[in-house]
Amino acid sequence: MLKTLVKKIKLPFSSPANDQFDYFKAVKQADMTPLVVNTDVTRVKSLESKYQNDIWLKREDQQPVFSFKLRGAYNKLRQLPTGSDVVTASAGNHAQGLAYSANHLGHKSRIVMPSTTPQIKIEAVRNFGGQVIIHGHNFDAANAYALELAKKEGAIFVPPFDDRDVIVGQGTVARELLEQLPNLDVVFIPVGGGGLFAGMSMYIKSINPDIKVIAVEAEDSACLDAAMKAGEPVDLDYVGSFADGVAVKRIGKETFRLAQQYCDQVITVSSDGICAAMQDIFVSMRAIPEPSGALSLAGLKQWCEETGETGQQLAAVLSGANLNFNTLRYVAERTALGQKNEALLAVTIPEQQGSFKAFCKAIHSRPITEFNYRYAANSERAEIFVGIGLRNGEEELAEVKQELTDGGYEFVDLSDDELAKLHVRYMVGGRGGAATKERLFRFDFPEYPGALLRFLETLGSKWNISLFHYRNQGAAIGNVLAGIDVPESDNEEFAEHLQQLNYQYSEESNNPCYQRFLG
Repeated sequence: MLKTLVKKIKLPFSSPANDQFDYFKAVKQADMTPLVVNTDVTRVKSLESKYQNDIWLKREDQQPVFSFKLRGAYNKLRQLPTGSDVVTASAGNHAQGLAYSANHLGHKSRIVMPSTTPQIKIEAVRNFGGQVIIHGHNFDAANAYALELAKKEGAIFVPPFDDRDVIVGQGTVARELLEQLPNLDVVFIPVGGGGLFAGMSMYIKSINPDIKVIAVEAEDSACLDAAMKAGEPVDLDYVGSFADGVAVKRIGKETFRLAQQYCDQVITVSSDGICAAMQDIFVSMRAIPEPSGALSLAGLKQWCEETGETGQQLAAVLSGANLNFNTLRYVAERTALGQKNEALLAVTIPEQQGSFKAFCKAIHSRPITEFNYRYAANSERAEIFVGIGLRNGEEELAEVKQELTDGGYEFVDLSDDELAKLHVRYMVGGRGGAATKERLFRFDFPEYPGALLRFLETLGSKWNISLFHYRNQGAAIGNVLAGIDVPESDNEEFAEHLQQLNYQYSEESNNPCYQRFLG
């Protein structure tokens, strides 16, 4: 039975003595009218029966710019004199919030955006009245240029998250949430640079310290988790691009200071988990969030599964819905894996007639969602790449593995192998020649004109590209798989070329999926 008792609300406690700025008072008094919408809270009914908890989403996708970022930008800009010249750097939601707020308040806004920014976001900023300046191939380059521009022309630079006024604006999400749902047990908040988490967690804990506040990060851009472990903000070596709204290399100094005080726990979730949460939101309310918008719900689900808690009042923030439509192709492919409704396996079967039929019998005719195979002459064994539909998640997957073991099959579970999911599933059937010294690499390509040409020119013509796979996912960064024929005597020179290229990469030459299907 779900809990229905309302907790006693405690009086706000004072800010720490060393903090001269009263965040709680500022959030309490922040006037967000008329620009910011008081957004709804909506029940996620599709998950409530599964987890036996009351589950709510704070619908920041209902803002005029489809993101909570409007709050921070508006709170910052509303305190400036009319006609101010403001500058920022952003590839997404902060840019739209700033442009919309500046246009309403009579300010001049210039937003520096990297060349990798999707056209849909560039046009949105322009439609909201902002002047777009395209500069650099990544956020760091755009941000450096925006800071230089502001200094040179005496404009006001508006940071996307590490700013007191911005933090206060984001904190008004919590003010509304606790007015709407005063008896919450746990609140899940997405983290990128930390502005939303800092503002919300401070306000929630000031009202009622008994409410647990949990930060949720994408596992490939977990800058808060890294800072918590280091005791200070640190740079991540790598930042993933799927949940681009939270793809931040280093958490803000002030946002981290507040997070240290008010955070109860940090949860990191996979891209598959985010995709599954996006589907949950669509099923429950026919809304389509952006990946970072579904991040906190993915964390809520993971928390429920790991703790087994029931009878709780849980809330998560649907932080935004500025989705590049092309991303849906990727989401659809990964959702079944995220929901544990599908498993990907590499299985060795005899290269003889009737082997596929025997394999299907071994797994008791479970649904096959994908099957990749190519005949190999003069071979007694074949490698198949197979997707198997599951009804009972991990429990049923364990049964499938036992059935394969009992049937004498050799297999590898590829369900968590990014190489398999991004590339190999589309490439099964081709192998390199025996004479090649192929090394396999995964590269993050910035999606700007000439990126591939630069890649080829940097590597030069000395080494042959023996394998190449790329598929646009509608993000600022593309995933490229490349096999390169590199004799051992050239390894040192090749390493210098990779360093000069300066793309993020990982070598996958020893990946078992590659060895089975393409090596």
